Amino acid sequence: MTRTILPLAIVAILGGCSTLPRDGPSGASINAGATTPQALGSYALVPLTYETTERMKAVPPQFFGTLVAASSEQPADVIGIGDTLAISIYDPSGALFGGAVGSGSSANRTPSTLSGGSQALPGVTVDRSGSVAVPFAGQVRVQGLTAPQAAAAVRRALIGKVANPQVLVGIADNASNTVNVFGDVRRPGRAPLGVNSDRILDVIAAAGGSARETDDLTISVQRGGQTYTAPMTAVTTEFGENVRLQRGDVINVQYKPRRFSTFGALNAVTQVDMPAGVMTLTGAMSKVGGLNTNTANARRVMVFRFERPEVAQALGISQPATPRGVPVVYELNFNEAANVFAATNMQIMPEDVIYVPLAGAAEARKFFEFVQTVTRVVYDVSVTSAVNID
Repeated sequence: MTRTILPLAIVAILGGCSTLPRDGPSGASINAGATTPQALGSYALVPLTYETTERMKAVPPQFFGTLVAASSEQPADVIGIGDTLAISIYDPSGALFGGAVGSGSSANRTPSTLSGGSQALPGVTVDRSGSVAVPFAGQVRVQGLTAPQAAAAVRRALIGKVANPQVLVGIADNASNTVNVFGDVRRPGRAPLGVNSDRILDVIAAAGGSARETDDLTISVQRGGQTYTAPMTAVTTEFGENVRLQRGDVINVQYKPRRFSTFGALNAVTQVDMPAGVMTLTGAMSKVGGLNTNTANARRVMVFRFERPEVAQALGISQPATPRGVPVVYELNFNEAANVFAATNMQIMPEDVIYVPLAGAAEARKFFEFVQTVTRVVYDVSVTSAVNID
C-alpha cells in the first residue's frame, strides 16, 4: 500500500499550484488571458489610476432605453365608451319638463322662480355605439367629444322641440380614460388620466408609488404591440422621459436590483445590493470588510466589467466589443497611497465583479500545507503497514 501511495503523493506535490484549492484565478492566469500588443486576448487589462477614473467620468452618462417615442398627444378629457355623463337640461318655455311660473312682476322674479323647467338626468352611460339616450332628443353620439362639445351635440338634438334649450354635460365617471399600472407599486390596477394628470409620474403616484429605491426601478410602457422602456432615474430627472400617456396604456414598474459581486482574497465572497446613488470602489470594498490581510495581494485589486464602448474608446482600449460591451479588467495597486484616491473616484457599476488574487506568500503557504497533508498521510499509511506486517 505504501508503494502505491508514494507515487500518488509525489505526483500531487509536483502538481502543486494546479491542485490547490482557490477562490479564483491566479494573477499569472489573469495576465495570460489579457490582450497584449502581440496577441488578442479575452479582455483588456487596464491599470487603474486617478487619471483613468477622471477620463471615465468625463464620458457623459448613458441610460439604456427611452420613453420619448411613447409620448402621446391624444387628449385625456374626451368621452369614451363606458363613461358616465351627468347631463342637465334647462327648458326656458317649460314645455318639456313643466316650469313653475313665479308670482309678481318679472322684475321681482329670481332665477329660481322664472318660468321654465330643468331636468338633471341620472347618470347616463355611453353605450357601445358611442351614444347616450337623452329624453326628447333620442340617441346622441358623444364618443370622442369633450364635455362642452357633447353639450352642444345634445342641444342641437333638442332644437325644434325646445325653443332655446340650455345644456350642461359633465363627466361623472371617466372610465375610458384610464391606464393599467402593474409591478412594484403599492396599489396596482387602473389609474385615471386627467387634463393635468396624464404623465407617467402622475399615474405611478396615483398607484401609490413604489417602496423601492428609484435606482433599482425600470419603467415600461406597452401600447399597440410595442414596448418602450427606461430607468426610473431617467424618468425622474429627464423632463422628456416623463411622457404623456393615452388611454389603454399598460405601465409596468419593474424591480431590478443593482448588485456587484466579490471574490478572492476579500473578507466576504458574496453578492451585494448597491445603495441609492453612486458607489465607489472603496465603498464597495468596505461593504465586504475590505481585503483579507492574511491572504490578499493588495497590489492587484481588480474590477471585471463589460465596459461601455464609448468609455473604452476614451481610454484608448482597442479590445473588440461583445454584445454586452467591451470586456475590461481594471487593476489597482492598493499598496500605493496615491491610488487610494483612484479607488475613491472609481464608480462601481451593476454586475461588476471585484476580485483580489492571493498573495505569493499565501500561495506558498497553501502549497506547503498541502504538501504536509500529503506527507502526513504517507507517514500514517507507512506506520500502519509496518504494524500490520509485524
